[in-house]
Amino acid sequence: MSTYSNLNFQPVAKKIESIYQARLHLFLDEGQYRAFNLPKFYENGRVHDGHVRMEVYSVPGTGRPGFEIASKEKYRVVAKGELFGPSWTTHWFKIEIKVPDPWLKVGPVVFNWNCGNEGLIFSEEGKVIHGLSGEQRCEWVLPSSWMDGKSHTFYIETSCNGMFGNGDPNDNIQPPDDDRLFKLESADLVWINSEARALRLDFTVISECAKEMPASSWQKHRALEVANAIIDAFDESDVASIAKCRDIAKQFIGTNVNTPGVFKSDQEALIMAVGHCHIDTAWLWPYAETRRKVGRSWSTQLDLIERYPEYNFVCSQAVQYQWLKEDYPDLFERLKVQVKAGRFMPIGGSWVESDTNLPSGESIARQFIYGQRFFGANFGIRCKTFWLPDTFGYSAQIPQLCRGAGMERFVTQKLSWNNINTFPNTTCNWIALDGSQVICHMPPGDTYVSTCTVEDIYRSLSNHKNSGIDQTSLLLFGHGDGGGGPNPEMLERIRRSRGVSDTVGELPRVEMDGNVDKYFDRVEKRTDSGSKLVSWTGELYFEFHRGTYTTQAFLKKANRHSEAMLHDIELLATIASLTVPGFKYPKKRIDEVWKSVLLNQFHDVLPGSSIEMVYDDVKEIVSFVNRKLESLLTSCFNSLGLSSGSELTAVNTLPWPRSEVVKVESAAAIKALTQDTKDGKYMLLESSGSSLVAIGVNSNASLLPAIAEEIMPGVFQLSNGYLKVIVEGGLITSMVDITNGGREIIAKGSAGNQYLLYDDQPLNWQAWDSEVYSLNKKKIVPAGEVSILENGPLRATLLVKQRISEDSWMESAISLDMHNPSSAFPCYLEVNSEIEWRESCKFLKVEFPVNVHCDYATYDTMYGTIRRPTHFNTFWDVAKFEVCTHKYTDFSDFTYGVTVLNDSKYGFSVHGNIMRLSLLRSPKAPDAHADMGRHRIRYAIYGHAGPINADVVRSAFNFNHPLKATFGGIKAGIELPFYFEGPQNVVISVVKRADDDEDVSTDELPTRKGKSIILRLYDSLGGHSAGYIVSTFPIKAAYRTNLLEDDGEEIKPVSRADGKWALPISLRAFEIGTFRLQMN
Repeated sequence: MSTYSNLNFQPVAKKIESIYQARLHLFLDEGQYRAFNLPKFYENGRVHDGHVRMEVYSVPGTGRPGFEIASKEKYRVVAKGELFGPSWTTHWFKIEIKVPDPWLKVGPVVFNWNCGNEGLIFSEEGKVIHGLSGEQRCEWVLPSSWMDGKSHTFYIETSCNGMFGNGDPNDNIQPPDDDRLFKLESADLVWINSEARALRLDFTVISECAKEMPASSWQKHRALEVANAIIDAFDESDVASIAKCRDIAKQFIGTNVNTPGVFKSDQEALIMAVGHCHIDTAWLWPYAETRRKVGRSWSTQLDLIERYPEYNFVCSQAVQYQWLKEDYPDLFERLKVQVKAGRFMPIGGSWVESDTNLPSGESIARQFIYGQRFFGANFGIRCKTFWLPDTFGYSAQIPQLCRGAGMERFVTQKLSWNNINTFPNTTCNWIALDGSQVICHMPPGDTYVSTCTVEDIYRSLSNHKNSGIDQTSLLLFGHGDGGGGPNPEMLERIRRSRGVSDTVGELPRVEMDGNVDKYFDRVEKRTDSGSKLVSWTGELYFEFHRGTYTTQAFLKKANRHSEAMLHDIELLATIASLTVPGFKYPKKRIDEVWKSVLLNQFHDVLPGSSIEMVYDDVKEIVSFVNRKLESLLTSCFNSLGLSSGSELTAVNTLPWPRSEVVKVESAAAIKALTQDTKDGKYMLLESSGSSLVAIGVNSNASLLPAIAEEIMPGVFQLSNGYLKVIVEGGLITSMVDITNGGREIIAKGSAGNQYLLYDDQPLNWQAWDSEVYSLNKKKIVPAGEVSILENGPLRATLLVKQRISEDSWMESAISLDMHNPSSAFPCYLEVNSEIEWRESCKFLKVEFPVNVHCDYATYDTMYGTIRRPTHFNTFWDVAKFEVCTHKYTDFSDFTYGVTVLNDSKYGFSVHGNIMRLSLLRSPKAPDAHADMGRHRIRYAIYGHAGPINADVVRSAFNFNHPLKATFGGIKAGIELPFYFEGPQNVVISVVKRADDDEDVSTDELPTRKGKSIILRLYDSLGGHSAGYIVSTFPIKAAYRTNLLEDDGEEIKPVSRADGKWALPISLRAFEIGTFRLQMN
């Protein structure tokens, strides 16, 4: 019989969804209705007086003593409400607690601490326990063993900075406040109501579903019904009503959300949640603070791993693991246990999460080599995924370098920040210049710091741009940038979200494995080993943060100098280790320098986007690096007899002949053609073939002197039989290539070497950004006063004095050297500028309108070149109004080209026929004094017949590796022991000893007997090339290897009639080839 009533006298209204939706936030509101809603029951009790005793030791200055020192200092009694500071100071608290007797058997009890800053808890014995922060983490769950009615003591080390440093909390990328104070708000024992907190999470997820689910879904409306039913069932006078509310919640989230069993369903999950903690190695805080952030963040994650069986955690940057090992050895041992268990997963394979626009290709190779070797030596693993979520664009050769370092996968999300075009892919094959590929995944949640909201989960599926091929994605969650990582609330949210998916459906299903390698394995399986994925070839250009190619010029210059010096030192030390009895290859000292250089390549340091305090540290590191480099170079010179002779010569570390004017300070007699200067002499030196030593050139009828003359008032001419240059007021009004039919390089009616001062006021992110509209507003730096400074025969120089503004000035030496017709290289016009820079929000550039027409220009990049458009046909073209270059930029048509060389600059653009080199910026945040002061800038311009050629590449290397003058005892004609015979587009970029040689190795990885040499070569221009590596030493065996020096294909060396050994090799276009030569 039906139970349906015949009569109805009780009308039921349909809910007005907007009102009932708005009602939901009141249930969790901490404001006016708190006493009537759930927050009333979050705590069963809170005590301080009589149960918490506190003392503090305030460290003088900005010292950061460890536990062993700080625990022995004199402490004073402290109370809640006191202020601590100023910024960056450290305060150690000694805490004694006793849990109230009525709480001992009911628990759980937490210690609630909020001083508004970061902290780290230590046991009374000095063991690291747990991290704290006033913004994200204020509680520590007391050990069950402390629920014994006895007093227990622990320490908290606090640092006076927030998670994002000491900037304005509402605009933290402004310069930090050095006088910030932090108030100790709470230091209490709290008996928490676990069920009330669990209901808060239940309700949060359900109410988010009511908001975020599609209007067309029944689940959205059901979520609203359930959430309102929970509110209606809640009784603020009866704590037992919480259980009733949780029962109602089960209708929507299921019955299993309190355990990891919620993930045991056999239904497919498309989203893999990955716990992650992005810690900027330096940014709005110095390196020293990052070392402590690592301890705070990772101790907390180890605690979560122990509390949540389903939770795994990934983290990158080998240097941070190294710091943990040095600073918190007990914590490092705990971490190693979880690495072995597969719960704490190192990822990324690199020393730091570096910038990938500015470093050389070899620097990126070393990031991988040092990173992978550290992970191998300490954990017995190699990473398979390059992890770089926050870097400002990605060079075209990264996939090839990844593959060389054993990584087939790549994760980033930064291109979601593009401010002009939307990158079209989520999961794709990213292809390098040589054809190497990696599977690239850009999590469609568009963040690496998700808090696991329902919105984040939806976006992880709905924003997927390749879902027709593969629908899966990663969800990267956890507090980041300043560290912290996931917290319990995030893990509980994911449990409940999974419960929703398996109970009512609609919400994309999330799994909690966190194993990135497993995710990519599935992608490969679902896409026929990646063959179904779409492809993207070339650079991943970031349409944002273009100012980072220029900001903090001193560091960019130091980085380039260090990279060049390390190349030279490794080459010379390798030669010495093969030829000088008793010489030990200085691997440990070289490693020390490399690691310091790589550290400063972190993606907020080298790009120039950190606070001033970071660059104070960087200057000390740069000074240390320079001292080490000079010491290493001197040691190599001494060992090779390059500094013990009477004849002034020079060392050529590049494997091709050179003719170069070198300035020497010595006034000693020189048996060569010289020219006096006010502080020394110029000397013409020349090396032939692949000679290691360049010797002085005596006067020779074929040499064409450089001449400077004033041909009419205010009009000056530099000439040398190769070039004829007219200069007026510092502007180059004519530059004629005499040897190429009198070709005029400067565009008709224009002038080169024109300095321009642009307004530079980006929408935000001052140190990072320079916007397209800045090109609309510029001032021409007025013409200057010109005089003849030097008048040949080796070098002719004009001195130009110009005023940039009332506060800034520049003096430029425009020079032309003697032309040696027997030299293989063209002559270039060199500019050396000394600039006093005192501007605000201005951008200084120099431009050259040239007599060339082409729709693309060629830019030097790591281990190759990249072509970019010179027009603005599409918004993709417009977005590249400022791009990154390395040693040169070439602009050529079929018959002629112009090259601009530099030794320390990276920002460039070529549009129409104007080549424009970026020199200096003056942002005021986050470093209020960025780039202020004196700068010395060096660049050059020259023309060449036909399109870009190998001479362009070699000239750029010459410009960055000048001959090194020395009083040497080695005679001319001594060859470099290794060189390449074949097409000139192939460059030997590295000659060094093998890392695993038993007399060289510095880590705990297996070693190899004998002496091996590593040579790295690459095709610089984009053509298949074959030739021979030639060695003057006997070769026992040879192998093609990867970057990590694992032997691959064996190559049979050939003994030649001239006593040398040859190794036949071939390279694909833009291929990087690494070879190990086992010496006999």
